[in-house]
Amino acid sequence: MKRTVLVAGFATRHVAQSAYGAGYEVYAVDHFCDQDLSFYARDALAFSELDELEGAVEEMCTRHAPDLLVATSGAEALSSRELCGTSPAKVDRFLDKLATHRFFDELGIPAPHLLAAGTYPAMLKPRRGSGGWRNAVVQGDDDYRAWMGEYGEIPHLAEEVVQGTPASVCCLATGSSAVAIAGNLQILRGAGQARFGFSGSLTPYPGDAEAMVGYAEHIAAKSGCCGTIGIDFMAGESIHAIEVNPRFQATLDTIELATGMNLFSAHVAACQGTLPGKKPVFRQVAVRTILFAERDMEVGANLACLSPMIADIPWPGTFFEEGQAVVSVYGWGSRQRDAMHMLDKHIRRVQQYMGGRLYGRGP
Repeated sequence: MKRTVLVAGFATRHVAQSAYGAGYEVYAVDHFCDQDLSFYARDALAFSELDELEGAVEEMCTRHAPDLLVATSGAEALSSRELCGTSPAKVDRFLDKLATHRFFDELGIPAPHLLAAGTYPAMLKPRRGSGGWRNAVVQGDDDYRAWMGEYGEIPHLAEEVVQGTPASVCCLATGSSAVAIAGNLQILRGAGQARFGFSGSLTPYPGDAEAMVGYAEHIAAKSGCCGTIGIDFMAGESIHAIEVNPRFQATLDTIELATGMNLFSAHVAACQGTLPGKKPVFRQVAVRTILFAERDMEVGANLACLSPMIADIPWPGTFFEEGQAVVSVYGWGSRQRDAMHMLDKHIRRVQQYMGGRLYGRGP
């Protein structure tokens, strides 16, 4: 009899797909409930606001009594005896970017310096939240007041602006030891109000990742986290640790495409105290980019026929406001240029279906 798992969080399709590939019967609580989530989940329940998530999880647990509960973004602090991952007691410090800074300092890991109020330029960040879409570089008091006017009096921090390439390392951890699985190039939106928002990844990281991987394994081993854990960096001549994601990361798709590894199985094993005997070998280069709505729009076409070149497939009739994420597109190949060529080809195909109403960027 198949084991059952409930995957809960703001976006779950990537984890549900991996769990399905690992042989689990999958249920999901998800904000979007995209069309392709139904390819992998036997039952899914949507929620609108994050404060509705816990109630939705309780309802799904009543319906199906899953063997395991796995959290994605937004659900990291869920408390459940069935939780397969880092406990809420240990996850909390990594949901607070200021506490994460202090953790990096304790380990002697280089990170951007925190700045006193009124010091510019500065990278402003909410202390809580993921995805980077509210992060902004401010050059002076006017910029600061505009940012506060946009997002309100939320707890935040100001960091020095460091140069480099956005990157991440995915690790598996047992609570006391860890191993790095893959380094990734992070693709950011690059323009507009959400210029630092996540919009894709490329695996493996195309540069020298040795020092970054070493830092990541040390961070993951000392974090107390279990299962998959991601550490974000700015990589270049110098390396700065940015934040810790104590859950499945959005890079899961490109990691599995590049390695052939099932990351969900490895996550469960790590939570039970077992790490892979050896690191996976990269069989190819994989890239994912997210396409966004150029203007307010409704999806008329059924894009399911384009799977597996795309994922996070909206249902026909779904409405998107300007700037909202619509669909993920993939490319893969033996070299980076081959993967990028395929990605461009797939984006053109999607654009044909959508009448050219989407935009995105590659690495």
